[in-house]
Amino acid sequence: MGILKESENVVLFEVKTDGMTVEEVLFENNISGRLFRKLKREKSIFLNGANVKRTKKTKKGDIISIVLEDEIDNTIPQNIPLDIIYEDYDLLVLNKAANIVVHPTKSHVDGTISNGVSYYYRNKNIKKKIRFINRLDMDTSGVLILAKNSFSHQQMALQFQENTVIKKYLAIVEGVVLKDEDIIDLPIGREEEKSIKKVVTKDGKRAITKYNVIKRFKDSTLLEVQIYTGRSHQIRVHLNHIGHPIIGDTLYNKPSDLINRQALHASQLVAKHPRTNEKIEFNAPLPLDIKNMMKSLKDSETI
Repeated sequence: MGILKESENVVLFEVKTDGMTVEEVLFENNISGRLFRKLKREKSIFLNGANVKRTKKTKKGDIISIVLEDEIDNTIPQNIPLDIIYEDYDLLVLNKAANIVVHPTKSHVDGTISNGVSYYYRNKNIKKKIRFINRLDMDTSGVLILAKNSFSHQQMALQFQENTVIKKYLAIVEGVVLKDEDIIDLPIGREEEKSIKKVVTKDGKRAITKYNVIKRFKDSTLLEVQIYTGRSHQIRVHLNHIGHPIIGDTLYNKPSDLINRQALHASQLVAKHPRTNEKIEFNAPLPLDIKNMMKSLKDSETI
């Protein structure tokens, strides 16, 4: 058997140093113990095309291949339009619309992004499970990334865990924010045990949010927001806490005549590609409802 070729189901690693075991090379390439055990169990690890034991010694220039088996996903396929920003062997990047849930829940059993992805995968003969790398609230639009295999999911999840991913949002908040920029470093936890609402509380988990003022209007402000942690509702909670809740956020603020959802958009995500380690940057343009809202605010602008 010759050296396996890189493909949707095959990932290659070139050995850089003599004398390392197959297992050591894969761990050096950030393969998790869990994924390694799965690959070992499925006999999906190859050295120069031959199935080998994890303790097999390698030499510089050898090629280790991992084979990612086809998978079955039981999500109900539905023809829901997807705005695809980017796609390759490992990633599917979407510009998520507002007012749609990412994955099925008790209150939203279908009509979700997951159902749309399932339909897309089946049409494209992509035999993989649906794995979201980041999550967006139902009413938040913007960059949403899925991993198309267990390898890319594990590699991307590690970057999120280590907070090396740059995540930027655009938000329109109530009131004129006076500071041009600031960092909010305050812990977030549940308001009550069974409540979905979160609050700043000393018993919560650390959460860090940075904002920059992009534009000041008469009674509101457009902010660029970057989060350094990934707490649920983090931006909404922090901005509400400093007295500038997001316009249209019915959980932390009140309904708005200008927009029928929270004016929050995931505008940019920067990370390393799971297979190549090269920098990847994804940008989602502002949706029409936020553009129209800004036009209304600009028409009444006095600052």
